[in-house]
Amino acid sequence: MADFQTSTQRAKWIFTPQQLAEKHKTTNQRAKQMLEKCGTTRMEVDLDGSLSYPEPQVRTADNADKHSRPKSLSVEEEQFMLVYYEYKLREVCSAFYFPHKIQATALIYFKRFYLQWSVMEHDPKHIMYDFLRSLFISMHIQLFNAYKFACKIEENHVSAEELGKGISQDHQMILNYEMLVLQSLGFDLIVYAPYRSLEGFINDMEEFCHATDDPAQMLKDLQATATSEIDKIMFTDAPLLFPPGQLALAALRSANEIHQVLDFERYIESILSRQNSMHTFSDLAESLNAIDSWVKKYKFPTEKDMKHINRKLKSCWGHSSHDDKKREKKSKHKSHKSSIAIA
Repeated sequence: MADFQTSTQRAKWIFTPQQLAEKHKTTNQRAKQMLEKCGTTRMEVDLDGSLSYPEPQVRTADNADKHSRPKSLSVEEEQFMLVYYEYKLREVCSAFYFPHKIQATALIYFKRFYLQWSVMEHDPKHIMYDFLRSLFISMHIQLFNAYKFACKIEENHVSAEELGKGISQDHQMILNYEMLVLQSLGFDLIVYAPYRSLEGFINDMEEFCHATDDPAQMLKDLQATATSEIDKIMFTDAPLLFPPGQLALAALRSANEIHQVLDFERYIESILSRQNSMHTFSDLAESLNAIDSWVKKYKFPTEKDMKHINRKLKSCWGHSSHDDKKREKKSKHKSHKSSIAIA
């Protein structure tokens, strides 16, 4: 069976905080330069999946004034936008009753995609919807070791058309992004989420709880709380910085502080001794503390933040509020005609 230690996730998708910051800075700077040169940052995805880049802008008296040009998003504003859509992604996954492991796969795909691109280049809303479809790839690979770009698992099958209807989006738009998504992920579709590691640790902990009155129930409660802790961790950058086993241990340590099921320090020392690990207890404790720190400093944008960022983002794309109202009116008109034709 595949192992995280030899995986592309460990080799290509685990970074240092400095590397992560540099990647976000690079994509942001590229979009800023495009905005300066072309007057817009948005790339269009054609029907065949190829990209159409904005044309360089000819300087005129109208656009020569720096004050009249659209202002780019800062790295911090881009991060707020990603946080917002990661939360939306989780909401939609829950609405479709996807299990935690599948939700984690979608979130990690989303995080990886925006290491390659700026939100000014590709609309996070469109990418979010495409990941709801592309996550089926991973599910199919892991269960059947083969895939087609759609889920063939009966109990979780959702077509692009069904998904598009469920989220009020054009299914053709979702399909157009498939190749871009695959290329941006480097075709690395297997994801190791901490939920599986959590199950392994819970099973391993049974011998440490044998003297308690009801170890099974205590471990069940511990796992439930730790699962909620992992849910919080998945919204941070920690999945791009630490292996899934450490994410699971950090969640278990937090959960154990509530339930007091076992001596957690003794359990960690037991793991290190049994695995002949090169890590020391202090090394591992430092990593777990760092993961806790990412959770504590997580910040969700306010409604005011999002309104301001959205206005700037639409300006980068060459959209105005008037344009949005026209598109919305046109969309409603098309929908009304369609309903009449069906009737």
